[in-house]
Amino acid sequence: MYYYKKLFQLLALFFSVLFFSQLHKKDSLRGEFTYLLKAKLNTSTPDYRHEEFFSLQIGDERAFFASIQSLKRDSVFQALPIKTLENGAKLLSSKGMSIPKTKFSFTIIQSNENIQYFNLVGMSILTYKEPIIKNWNLSNDTKIINTINCKKAEVTFKGRNWIAWYSPEIPLPYGPYKFSGLPGLIVKITDDKGEYDFELVKSTPTFKLKGKLIKINENRYNEAFETTRPKFEKALKDANANLIGVLQSSETTIIQGQEMIRQRQKEREENKKYENPIELEKDQ
Repeated sequence: MYYYKKLFQLLALFFSVLFFSQLHKKDSLRGEFTYLLKAKLNTSTPDYRHEEFFSLQIGDERAFFASIQSLKRDSVFQALPIKTLENGAKLLSSKGMSIPKTKFSFTIIQSNENIQYFNLVGMSILTYKEPIIKNWNLSNDTKIINTINCKKAEVTFKGRNWIAWYSPEIPLPYGPYKFSGLPGLIVKITDDKGEYDFELVKSTPTFKLKGKLIKINENRYNEAFETTRPKFEKALKDANANLIGVLQSSETTIIQGQEMIRQRQKEREENKKYENPIELEKDQ
């Protein structure tokens, strides 16, 4: 099961080696924060919480949010050797290399104008935009979290009720995932069921940021195809259901064989009814 899972992640996402190669040259790094997500991703294992670290990198006018494991994987994919065969097929080998595992391959860019979500679907980077959350309910309640003075705010977002603790002492209107728009950096945010919890666990001192740039490869989002959320979801579903066809259309040779992909697709369908996504409501 683990082998199938690891292989599927490699097959579904190895195209990123063709995309993730350049650093964004315009955004100076004004803030760098690490969040730990603890999440109940599967209802069939209610006592298990998946843990993953995320990076929030803040520039002059926007902030970038992505899984640290996903960013590490970009670097590994760049180093994988690709051989072009006589028939034009591409041969990718990960022998002897460890591929970082992640449950979250997306990139989110927050700005004063909107929230933009990016992800690899098939062989293309797709993106959709959403408005900034504005219906925060601010409270006078206070709490100290990891020595940081915080204030409370609540919001209902995509089917979940969220409780956030933000710090006016850190006057950056950003936070993890799609949560932004508060008068201070979000230090911790949890849904009322305790199924998803983001907490700030590390920050880079300001003096260490001088002269540094955003460390997110720009081809994670540059030249993405813009669509709507419903169309994005349909494209993702179609790509996952037809992974073999995608590989064949790209003339890519997979050493391990296609039967393993079919098996993994079957397992995904069986496990789908137990998925517990962060967003319970879908856009119409």
